[in-house]
Amino acid sequence: MVKMLELGFRRERGKEDGKWSWPPWKSLPERYKLIGATSLAFVICNMDKVNLSVAIIPMSHQFGWNSSTAGLVQSSFFWGYALSQLPGGWLAKLFGGRKVLEVGVLAWSLATILVPFVAGFMPGLVLSRILVGVGEGVSPSAATDLIARTIPLEERSRAVAVVFGGLSIGSILGLLFAPPIIQTFDWESVFYIFGVLGIIWCLGFELVKEKELSFGNKNMFGLRPGSSDSSFPISRQVSQGASSLTELADSLKSVPWKAFFKSPAVWAMIYAHFCGSWGHYTCLSWLPTFFSEELNLNLTEAAWVSIIPSLGSILVTSIAAPFADNLISNGVETTTVRKLCQTIAFLSPATCMILSSLDLGLPPWEIVLILSGGLALSSFALSGLYCTHQDISPEYASILLGITNTIGAVPGIIGVALTGYILDSTHSWSLSLFVPSIFFYLTGTAVWLTFASSKPQSFSKSD
Repeated sequence: MVKMLELGFRRERGKEDGKWSWPPWKSLPERYKLIGATSLAFVICNMDKVNLSVAIIPMSHQFGWNSSTAGLVQSSFFWGYALSQLPGGWLAKLFGGRKVLEVGVLAWSLATILVPFVAGFMPGLVLSRILVGVGEGVSPSAATDLIARTIPLEERSRAVAVVFGGLSIGSILGLLFAPPIIQTFDWESVFYIFGVLGIIWCLGFELVKEKELSFGNKNMFGLRPGSSDSSFPISRQVSQGASSLTELADSLKSVPWKAFFKSPAVWAMIYAHFCGSWGHYTCLSWLPTFFSEELNLNLTEAAWVSIIPSLGSILVTSIAAPFADNLISNGVETTTVRKLCQTIAFLSPATCMILSSLDLGLPPWEIVLILSGGLALSSFALSGLYCTHQDISPEYASILLGITNTIGAVPGIIGVALTGYILDSTHSWSLSLFVPSIFFYLTGTAVWLTFASSKPQSFSKSD
């Protein structure tokens, strides 16, 4: 990511190659500082998402939770995450992505620090994790709005890669540092430390300036985004927000909602997103526990091997994207490429889960590698499902993504909790974790191959 910023920075400096200043980022253009800071927010975002996946093991022992209760606690994050997807986009349109991002980071950081105080009171613990989900749920839309208004078109692909690449780094760092923190101090410390990081980020973000581009005055709805200038009088900001709210209500009426849900291609995307999220979220939440209990790995080993899928995903993504683009540039139909990539994304983890479920007498590390390989290959979805929104309707891509992403968060609520319930009832990891995921991967493949399309739909103005 640093190299991406440096490439643009060299062009920005032009004739000033001979000059140097300390610290190195002091002379960076403000927009690069803004993107770097936003990427750091996403690093912290996933650190605060995965910390509970590790801490849930000692917490369950201390409070005597069974798997059903542990599943309920872990799923509560996704309640807030699902509910805040669309509102996050609307708030970013009204008040600007910067303000929404700042409030989101502050909210989830304070809620993270709150966890140890309410851990013994189940309603309070569930509420705190819901608030973490709400704060993190509004952040993708906020970052997207921020990029659109401050980054030139020719730099946006790199900016998006840098910002959202922070999520993978956050997962890796969270799983890497949570175990030693817990073992050195206690499980409460991981929530305090990770939460304080977010608050420090909020304080530092105030020092980063934002300069809107002249072409960034209108967003996709044609609304004026909320000003980031804190010197505006409150009455003016309220008036501007009310005006934008009226415009938003009018513009939302023009969105072809009925046409969306009459399209088989849209329903294919919705179901595929649901199926992919089921496998992803249940594994993200339960794999450390599976590695610890079923494969007899200690806390540190269980957390660290859970990093392998994220590392593998980075490698797979670097292969899948050029693979898909190369096929399309060589004349292969776009729909065929999307179907191929998504089929790989579904059948790979399904096959690896089937192998892991069978009693083949494999040693623990081979099972870890099989599962990690399958989950890493699911990143082919970035060149399958996640490109299809733009393929079928570029102008409504963000709305379609909001719809499928909202449905895609539901498995985090249902699947994570249901896994714990089935585990308590059957004492079988195969039946609780793998069989449901295999079912959705296989049915998702069938639906995708039958109904998915990358052709512009009837509601697309590009048709």
